[in-house]
Order: sequence, then structure tokens, then C-alpha cells
Amino acid sequence: MTIDPDIRAKMPLTARTAEALDLGVPKGARVIVAMSGGVDSSVTAALCHYAGYDVVGITLQLYDHGIAIQKKGACCAGQDIHDARQVSDRLGIPHYVLDYENRFSDAVMEDFADTYLAGATPIPCVRCNERVKFKDMLETARDLGGTCMATGHYISRAEGKAGPELRRAADADRDQSYFLFTTTREQLDFLRFPLGNLPKPDVREIARELGLVVADKPDSQDICFVPEGKYTSVVERLRPGAAEPGEIVHVDGTVLGQHPGIIHYTIGQRRGLGVAMGDPIYVVKLDPDARRVIVGPRSALETKRIYVKELNWIGEGDVPEDGTPVAVKVRSTRPPEQARFGTDDTGLFIELAHPEEGVSPGQACVFYSPEPGHDRVLGGGWITRTAAPLDLVDSA
Repeated sequence: MTIDPDIRAKMPLTARTAEALDLGVPKGARVIVAMSGGVDSSVTAALCHYAGYDVVGITLQLYDHGIAIQKKGACCAGQDIHDARQVSDRLGIPHYVLDYENRFSDAVMEDFADTYLAGATPIPCVRCNERVKFKDMLETARDLGGTCMATGHYISRAEGKAGPELRRAADADRDQSYFLFTTTREQLDFLRFPLGNLPKPDVREIARELGLVVADKPDSQDICFVPEGKYTSVVERLRPGAAEPGEIVHVDGTVLGQHPGIIHYTIGQRRGLGVAMGDPIYVVKLDPDARRVIVGPRSALETKRIYVKELNWIGEGDVPEDGTPVAVKVRSTRPPEQARFGTDDTGLFIELAHPEEGVSPGQACVFYSPEPGHDRVLGGGWITRTAAPLDLVDSA
């Protein structure tokens, strides 16, 4: 039944939004909702419930229980599990907690430590989506009889001519497409994102209308298993003694000082280097084999060619040929920029139309449609290296 527009305009925001929600499965069908204990996933569960679906909430216990209970501003922690359970009780839906701590440790935390020790900068949230939430959790959702799994991510799913497509969220400030580039076509068939067209203030207003305990809960800020953003303490705990001291070297070859371990430095870092010159200097390269932190002027941070691995392509057809235009993000906070695909005898690369600064191995290069607006997500890859001028110092 279609509701008269005048009547619909007078309905509470929750009712209006739920009435318009269509997950592409029959009303009454079982929908599994991934509930992290935050306001976004809680409202996702509420909207699916009030839209007439048979909702089951599942929450993952991902890391050390003792740390989890005390850490604030994270997800999948002790308090967050309690909040997810309270929301489920309020909505009157079943709720299950799954202990994935060992899987999370093996698939995400170990990779986090090894990536830092290799002189790269990891994105554990992407690895968690790829290896845990959209893999193991999705399989569990199927086992529970779900016709689909809904999450509170700010991203959209649209039906295209060749099947479902991944699209950026309507709220550009909340768009999480950068962190979901590893989503496969098969996963996209099963996933739903009810918040893709909603601004964050509306999500909080819905939570307030429903009296949910998480209505004013702060958003997650840090990496969930990294207390107070101190990632080096996590690396040192997972790999004791692995961080070895070495030299801080200028791009001209001059040794400027010593460092306690490359895990304490990131590409583009300016402060806290422990050395100084007349002009500002930045970390432009990390050489784990030689245990060197290489520094130089800001211009040495620029690159136009980015090499990638583990490519995931969810655009039309196969991976594009050399010269095919694309838009890319090399940081989650920057808008997509024009680029093109290319290959050489060392592998696949992305040639940027304009230089980017501080591109770090271990980060993601995410592909978007090249047309204005860059709305569709086409996949992405992990950055392995950049072209010169970063390769300026002989590590021998």
C-alpha cells in the first residue's frame, strides 16, 4: 500500500525511513544484522525490524576480553556487546554473541604487526571487513537462515545491469567506501546497507525516537584493539624485540642520527623525528631490511605512480587494460582523483593525473568510476610501492 505523501510527511522519522526501506527480499524474510554496539548498526537493526523483516542481531567478540571491557570508543568490545544486547532487547529481536577472538587475532592483529615491521602502514579495519566480518560472519549469517546480512556502514548498494553495484554514501563526510574496497561480487549479492542514503543526524534522531541507549554514544575513533592510539605498544607486545634500532638518513645519503625502530615512524611524518635541519624534513621512505628511516624535503613525498597487489575488481567485465581511466583514493579523507591503469614488467600500477604526497605501502588504492561524481566503487588494491623520487637512497 502506498502512503499518501501528505500523511507520510507527518510521520515520525523512524516510520518514514522504515516504510521506505526495501532490502530486495520479501517482507518477513530473515535478515541478519551485524551489531557492533554503536548507534549506526543499532539503527540499522531497528529500521529492518520496523520495515517488517525477521531480524536477528549478531555481535562479534573480537579481541582480549579484559582490554575490551575497559576500552572506550571502540567496537566489538565488552561495553559494546552489552549495548548491542540492550538494543536488541528494546527491539524485541534475538541477539547472539560470537567469539571470534582467535580468528580476529590470526587474520587482523598478526597482519597489523607484520605490516608495521615491514615498513608499511596497515589498515586493520579493511582486513577485518575482508577476513572476518564479510567472510566468517557472512557465513554464519547464512547458517542462521538469513536471506541477506545488513550492516551499519555508510555506503550504498544498487542494482545495475550486470548485478549489484557498490556506491558511495549520500553523506560524503560519512562515506566508508574506502574501507570496503575488498568486498567481492559474491558478498555484495548477500549484503545490504540501509544507511547509505541517510545523514548521520537522522540516524541519531531515529535512535532518540526509539529510546535506544546508544542514541548519543560517541563514534568509534581509534583502531579497536589499539588502546589510546598507541599502535607501537601493540606491535611490541605481539612481536617482542622485533623492533631494532637503526639510522636516520637524509635522501642525499647523510646520516643524521639514530632511531629506536622503524615501527615508530610513518611516511609523511614531520614531528618527533629526533633530528633537525635548516628546512623542514619528512619521513619519505622506510627501509626495513637496512633498518633505515629515510627523510627529506616535502617534494620527496610526491609521486604519480603507485604499484598495487591483491587487486579486487567489481566493475564491469575483467580488469581494465592499460590506459583505462579511473578515479582513485589513496586516503580515506581525500576525494577521488583522476588516474589511469598501467602495467610494466614489475606489475600493475596506477598513474595519477596529479602528484600525491605521502603515499605509503600498506595503504589502499581504491578505484571509483571516472565520470563526474565518481559515485561507483570499482574495487581497489594494496599499495606495495611508489615510483621515484622515493627510491633515492641506496640501502646498501
